[in-house]
Amino acid sequence: MQIEFEPFTLHKRHVLTISRGSSSQNTNVWVRVEAEGIEGWGEACPFAVDRQEQGLDSLLAALSVCQSLLSDYTPWQRQRIEQMLGEQQIPSAVRAALDMALYDWLGKRTATPLWQLWGFDIHRIPVTTVTIGISEPEVAQQRALAWMEQIPGLQAFKVKLGSSVGIEADQNMLIAIQEVIPIGSLLTVDANGGWMVEDALSMCQWLAGQGVAYVEQPLEKGKEAGLITLWHQSPLPIFVDESCWESLDIPPLKDRIHGINIKLMKSGGLTEALRMIHTARAEGLQVMMGCYGNSALANTAAAHLTPLLDYVDLDSHLNVVDDPFTGATLEQGCLIPSTEPGLGVRRVDPA
Repeated sequence: MQIEFEPFTLHKRHVLTISRGSSSQNTNVWVRVEAEGIEGWGEACPFAVDRQEQGLDSLLAALSVCQSLLSDYTPWQRQRIEQMLGEQQIPSAVRAALDMALYDWLGKRTATPLWQLWGFDIHRIPVTTVTIGISEPEVAQQRALAWMEQIPGLQAFKVKLGSSVGIEADQNMLIAIQEVIPIGSLLTVDANGGWMVEDALSMCQWLAGQGVAYVEQPLEKGKEAGLITLWHQSPLPIFVDESCWESLDIPPLKDRIHGINIKLMKSGGLTEALRMIHTARAEGLQVMMGCYGNSALANTAAAHLTPLLDYVDLDSHLNVVDDPFTGATLEQGCLIPSTEPGLGVRRVDPA
């Protein structure tokens, strides 16, 4: 089995600001696994969470190591490959890229789309939210309007809160957005750990009156003890993202959350994401799928799992002006994978 990889840069239509900072572009890595004359594709996206950073240089270095580590393996040996990559402490984003590439290879080898190999019903895919970053109220309104112009009929929005200015700024921004989006829209909130317990509880109580469906990661990673207070007193469901990377993280959180946000780059791929879904369900929790600065390649891979989810937030590629890939398509607000084999991703022909 041969592995090739190359970086590519994505430029955002609109700068995205969350509680930890802003980004206008990111450089990801296109990973290709070749065997038996078939090529499987994957994507590694750099990210940083609470002083845990997987930067581009570290991902490229790890992929160079994987070229030799995996040379004697075949794509049919996913279990052995997963174990070996874990033992070698390969970064989760690299493991994610290789895992999705191996699934893409399998689908192409069997001439079957991944969702069909798994037996999933793509008619059960929830709508995907689109993200509005932290900004001044007028700018947030403009971003909401721009999303609605880009996606006709859009009625699902995820709003980033946790402003460094304070919760009053968060409230003013949300009110401004509500003035321009359709009445009855699905509205969710993500604080990216930007609140302390007292402010989080105050905001959850206020947001419940604004029609918000749930609050994601109200407290920063490492302060999960405070989630117990929110679980008992918040009128809204509490989801975690940064606090939950893999299936082993879920049982210790079951008594203080209502749901988890899975991201392929955190989990290490589709294989572990499936484990997380089943573990969360066994604990009575809700499940959503999110993304970092993924292109259409990684978001299409994630879309194959969405029939199992309650909520979907796979919009990063929709905010890109130069995505080199095309895959799952928006249909009535849902990101639907195609009937093409594997992930169903293609390269976009250069203009």
